[in-house]
Amino acid sequence: MEDKKYIIISLGGSLIVPEYVDTQFIKEFTTAIKNCVNDGLRFVIIAGGGRTARQYIEASREVTTVSLDDQDWVGIAVTRLNAELLRVSFGGLAHDKIIMDPDMVPQTDKPILLGAGWKPGNSSDLAAIHCAQSVGAKVVINLSNIDYAYDKDPNKYPDAKKIEQGSWADFRAILPKEWEPGLSSPFDPIAAEKAESLGLEVVIMNGKDLVNLDHYLHGEPFKGSVIK
Repeated sequence: MEDKKYIIISLGGSLIVPEYVDTQFIKEFTTAIKNCVNDGLRFVIIAGGGRTARQYIEASREVTTVSLDDQDWVGIAVTRLNAELLRVSFGGLAHDKIIMDPDMVPQTDKPILLGAGWKPGNSSDLAAIHCAQSVGAKVVINLSNIDYAYDKDPNKYPDAKKIEQGSWADFRAILPKEWEPGLSSPFDPIAAEKAESLGLEVVIMNGKDLVNLDHYLHGEPFKGSVIK
C-alpha cells in the first residue's frame, strides 16, 4: 500500500468527547478532512479514548478487582465507539469497517480509513504508529488539546518550555517510563519507542485549530512540536 500515500492522524479522544460528544468539532474536523481529500490527500485516522476511556477504566476499578489487561480492553472499547462515530460522519468517503489490527490495514479505494485502540499494553497512539508502518508513511500527526509538547507539565510548572523541534531521545526522557491504562501523556511511551525504532516523525499539534492543521498538510508554516 506504499503507493497510496496515506497521512496518519492520531486523534485524541479529548477532542471527540471533551465532556460530552463534541458534535461541532466532529462536523468541523470532518469538513476539513473532506476538503483535503478533494485536494488528493488520503487519511488513516485513529481515534483515542480520552477522558471517557479514563472514566470507564476508573469505574471498572471501583466496581471490581480488574486486571490491567481488562482495564485496557474497557478503554479500547471506547476508542472503537469513537472511531465508529467518525466513520459514519465521513459517509461514503470512509471505508465501511474500522481497522481492528493496524498490522493489517485493509486494501480499499476509499480515501479515509478509521481505526482505534488495538490491544492491551498501549494506547491508540501505537495503533497509529503501526498503521504508518503498514502503509509506508513516514509521519504521524498527533492531534490533542495542546498547542505544543512541553519539557514538563505546564499546568504544574510555570517555567515549562515548549518543544518546537526535538529528538526522540530528549522527548522520551520526559514521557512516563511505563504504560498504565488511562495514562494521560503527550504521547504513549510505548508508541514513542516504536516510532523511534522506525525512524518516524511525529508532529504534535492542537486539533482544535483546524486552520493550523491545514497549513501543515499543505506545507505551510504551522504551530506545533516536531519530534524526529
